[in-house]
Amino acid sequence: MENIIGSQIFVRIVQTTGCASCSARGYCSSSESKEKTIEVTDYDSMNYNVGDFVEITGQTSMGMMAVLWAFILPFLILIISLFSTMSLSGGNELLSSAVSFILLLPYYLILWVSKAKMKKHFSFTIKPIK
Repeated sequence: MENIIGSQIFVRIVQTTGCASCSARGYCSSSESKEKTIEVTDYDSMNYNVGDFVEITGQTSMGMMAVLWAFILPFLILIISLFSTMSLSGGNELLSSAVSFILLLPYYLILWVSKAKMKKHFSFTIKPIK
């Protein structure tokens, strides 16, 4: 656990590749790890201290919804707009690809503006590791 502010608990996690725990990782270029901070709301935050080891859990449906918003919907927007513009423009590939990418901008802008609302739907739970 990294920090506690009111009911907000900030937990630092280390995301590693499968081979990052290998003893030969120093000689291999494919092992890497990244540190990320997860924000968890828990109204019993007084039970935790900075430095405690905790377990963070989320629902499977939350992961599926994240895949939908991050990958599937943008892909559908890109493909549908690409083929629609190709048929309307008479096969102009440059115009079709430009329009497809430009249509992604409002999508990502909407996601960015609604991040506070999405934060409520994508919430994690925390419990101490004993």
